[in-house]
Amino acid sequence: MIKIKNILLVAVVSILIYACSASNPFADDFDHEAQALADNDTLISYLSNHYYDIVIDSIKPIETGKTALINDANLKIKDVTYDDIDYKMYYYVTTQGIPDPVKGNPTVMDSVLTKYQGTQITTTKLSDVFETQPTAVWLTLDAVIPGWSHGFTHFKGGKNITSNGPITYQDTGKGFLFIPSGLAYRNAGTGSIIANSCLVFRIELLDIVEKTDHDNDGLASYLEIEDASIESNPNEVDTDGDFIPNFKDADDDNDGVPTIKEDTNGDGDPRNDFSDPSNPTLPDYLNPKIK
Repeated sequence: MIKIKNILLVAVVSILIYACSASNPFADDFDHEAQALADNDTLISYLSNHYYDIVIDSIKPIETGKTALINDANLKIKDVTYDDIDYKMYYYVTTQGIPDPVKGNPTVMDSVLTKYQGTQITTTKLSDVFETQPTAVWLTLDAVIPGWSHGFTHFKGGKNITSNGPITYQDTGKGFLFIPSGLAYRNAGTGSIIANSCLVFRIELLDIVEKTDHDNDGLASYLEIEDASIESNPNEVDTDGDFIPNFKDADDDNDGVPTIKEDTNGDGDPRNDFSDPSNPTLPDYLNPKIK
């Protein structure tokens, strides 16, 4: 009798599990780890068969006597972990950018003013351009594909020389991003972009907003993901568990007191205020016991 009950229990649980997964349209059993390896093979093949033509400032199929991108000293590799999968993306800086006034490189959370053109790789060759942004547009790097979030951090903006007319910059940061599908639109694709497509973006970084503060709580957004490292998904850092990530949450510990008001010593940085002797390493703005 007990054995029969156990069999019935297993059967019921199995049915429930199947029903839940079948009713979840967002269930993803795709092998992203295998795709990451395939993407890197695609990118290496593309980089091995193309070179940067400095005369026309463009990437062209390899020619005799030219240095393939894969062997070009200006091509850099960047390792990125996203959703627990390790990816390799590549970036090529043609012009670093000379910002005036002086600014550093953007973080993965900063706002950037950019122009760009995107193309997807099919069978290691570029297909038609799928998107072009010839005029300057502001974007926040937390709200773009991960390949952009991490790629833009290696460029700097330029100098605004606008007087009358369209916004004009000089000495801007320019180059290319070579992005695996896992750091782009993955196995879903979007619009004319085919699922599992690696992408190449030609970018121009005009300007940035340093220390972008999404929730205006006095802390730059990139500082609010420090405890999970700058390489992490910022949307996963949610101290109070209210499903609002810290960088968008004006009250990070949900104690009713805004983060910007939990700066006891008044130095403008709530990260160095510790008032709880029982938990001396937890800053007040993350400690719901301190109001």
